[in-house]
Amino acid sequence: MSSMPAAAAQDARPIVLVVDDDPLVLGALDSLFRSVDFAVRNYASAQELLEAPIPDTPCCLVVDVRMPHIGGFECHARLAERGLDVPAIFLTGHGDIPMSVKAMKAGAVDFLTKPFRDQDMLDAVNAALARSTARHSAFQEREALQGRLRSLTSRERQVMDGVVRGLLNKQIAGELGIAEITVKLHRASLMRKMGLRTVPDLVRAAEAAGAVQVS
Repeated sequence: MSSMPAAAAQDARPIVLVVDDDPLVLGALDSLFRSVDFAVRNYASAQELLEAPIPDTPCCLVVDVRMPHIGGFECHARLAERGLDVPAIFLTGHGDIPMSVKAMKAGAVDFLTKPFRDQDMLDAVNAALARSTARHSAFQEREALQGRLRSLTSRERQVMDGVVRGLLNKQIAGELGIAEITVKLHRASLMRKMGLRTVPDLVRAAEAAGAVQVS
C-alpha cells in the first residue's frame, strides 16, 4: 500500500487559525504551535481570515478580541453566520470580567489574557481541536449515513420506516399491501446497503442520519 503524500498528510492535520494584528504576537504563536507540530494559518486581521477559504478539516480559532475594524467576537460571529462552527480561544491585553463573560457566551473554549503561559495556550488549543475533531467526525458519519439512505429505493425506505417503528414483517406487509416474503427481501436488501446487521443498529443509524425521530 502506498503511503499518503506528505502534502496530503499535512493537510489532513487539524489546523489552528491565528488572527492578531500584532506581528510579534502572531509570530510567537506561530512558533509555539509549530514547535508541537500543529498546522497553522496566520492572519493579520479578521478581514483577511474572513476573505480566505476556511479548511474543511478540524480547526480552531485563536483570535485577538481588540483589533481595528473587526474584533475577535465579531469575527467569530461572522463565521457562525456562515454556518462554520469553529471553536475559539479569545485573547486580550486588557481582560476584565464582563469581557470574559461575553467570551464564554460566545462559545469560547477559553479566554486568555496577554501575556499568557505557553502551556495554558496549548491546553486550550488541544481542547478546541478535540471538540472540532469530534464535531467533524460526527458530521462525516452523518453524511455517509445519508448517502447510504439515498441509495435505498422508495419501497426499501418504507420497509425501513416500519422496522424502525418496531413492526413485524407481517405488519409491514399489511401496511404496504405486499407479501411478507417481499418485505423480507426488501429488508435484507436495505440492511445490506446500509452496511448493518441488527435492528438496533438500523434504529441508531436512522436517528443519526436524521431520517426518523425515535422517542
